[in-house]
Amino acid sequence: MTLPVECVLIVNDRNTQLDTTNPSKLMEAMYGHRSSALYGYSHLTGGVPGGQAEYVRVPFADINCLAVPDNVPDEKALYLSDVVPTAYHGCVLADVKEGATVAIWGLGPIGLMIARWAQILKAARIIGIDCVPERLDIARRILGIETINFKEQDTVKTMQEMIPGGPDCAIEAAGFEYSTTMKHKIERALNLETDSADILTEMITVVRKCGRISIIGVYSGLTNHFPIGAMMEKDLTVRGGQSPTQKYWNMALEKIQSGELDPTFIISHLGKLSDGPELYKRFNDKDGVIKVFLRP
Repeated sequence: MTLPVECVLIVNDRNTQLDTTNPSKLMEAMYGHRSSALYGYSHLTGGVPGGQAEYVRVPFADINCLAVPDNVPDEKALYLSDVVPTAYHGCVLADVKEGATVAIWGLGPIGLMIARWAQILKAARIIGIDCVPERLDIARRILGIETINFKEQDTVKTMQEMIPGGPDCAIEAAGFEYSTTMKHKIERALNLETDSADILTEMITVVRKCGRISIIGVYSGLTNHFPIGAMMEKDLTVRGGQSPTQKYWNMALEKIQSGELDPTFIISHLGKLSDGPELYKRFNDKDGVIKVFLRP
């Protein structure tokens, strides 16, 4: 029997790249192909309402709904839907191995969870880059990793002093919005580019020769001044993509059940659904909010 493309790809654990679930002609025109439809991600990926919609339709629920065991509390299970597998995917793309040095751009919930996974994978040294005091505090106090505050230190210079040869792995967990140079701020403001390459440039500059770069922050269109020469001449491996969550689900669940991974360290605020608007605003403003757990 010949299986549909979707079935073949799910068997191969790459269910973020199905051929027929996403009807977006725009993505096909922009990228040459369409990815899978993704919940709540925009019309670029199918316009499917996501987990923050009033109602959610779950197509192929026998595949897309995963059972949570009774011995896993909601506060831990919730993050199996995104933060935990996405962070692990960042480590997979960077091929984080025992003894590796790992640098992480962005210490939001995903970046912090990447650091925890890197510890579980027995990385020898982990450096996180951010400027938000609460994030840097959790990174240092709870995870015990090294940090760089890019508002107070030059990231490239500081990293080169900390690791003269450069880290083995550079993982991007921030996204296209964070311009640090004036040229990218101006070009984005004038719609001359959609995505800033500032973080990617820093990563390519500091990672060691033959190093590995992982991109899991959101990028959508075009960027200027991308250092393609350095990427090629340094013989770097650059990988990116959406997390194939089901591929990692069982392994991540086992880590949580065993106690080796406790994702609740990222939770800074608990609230009711009615608290959502205020906590969303505070999160957006980076006003002391790392991750929120809302119980309807």
